[in-house]
Amino acid sequence: MDELELLKKGWKKDDSSYPKLSYNEIYKMILKKSSSIVKWIFVISILEFVFWTLIAFAFKGNKKLQQFEKFDADYIIIPLTVLGYLVLAYFFYMFYKNYRTISVTDNAKVLMENILKTRRTVRHYVAFNLVFLVISTFAGMYIQFDQNQLIIEKAHLAAADGNLLLFYGRIILVTAIFLIGAIAILLFFYWLIYGILLKRLNRNYKELKKLEV
Repeated sequence: MDELELLKKGWKKDDSSYPKLSYNEIYKMILKKSSSIVKWIFVISILEFVFWTLIAFAFKGNKKLQQFEKFDADYIIIPLTVLGYLVLAYFFYMFYKNYRTISVTDNAKVLMENILKTRRTVRHYVAFNLVFLVISTFAGMYIQFDQNQLIIEKAHLAAADGNLLLFYGRIILVTAIFLIGAIAILLFFYWLIYGILLKRLNRNYKELKKLEV
């Protein structure tokens, strides 16, 4: 439990034994907490990026991945990769900017606005990661259907038997199950990490609203 909450509970129990804080003192406490939370959002986003980069390098020697890299798909992979890095760089910049902005805020109303901006940035960041996962998965499927000779041969056999739609349907179903599972895991991770931080930030926002009344 943070210092502000302890003071609030103490006031309710015994008015004489706890100090009365001024508006500026309470504001500075909320500012300090908010700045710390936004700093952790920035740090965790960087650590998350490093984690997934290390995972990608760990799977670099995977046979299926090596086979995939042999496909003539640079026209899809390179733009998608560049886009992903550019958007992530933008979000890292925004997280850092939010942290710096909140750290030097000297007005409760402005701090409330910055808290709302930070919450929106985090939600957009989570949404981008999930959408990018879906786009990357379907781009990978397209490359496989277009250049993987084993899949192409099986598709021809399925077409000859009149089962082409069933063949593609099974692949799409398996991919959809994988996507749902991956999205569920990511959502749980984001809820566990960013969700908790955003809840604390939201509490600070509510405290600021009380100060402004």
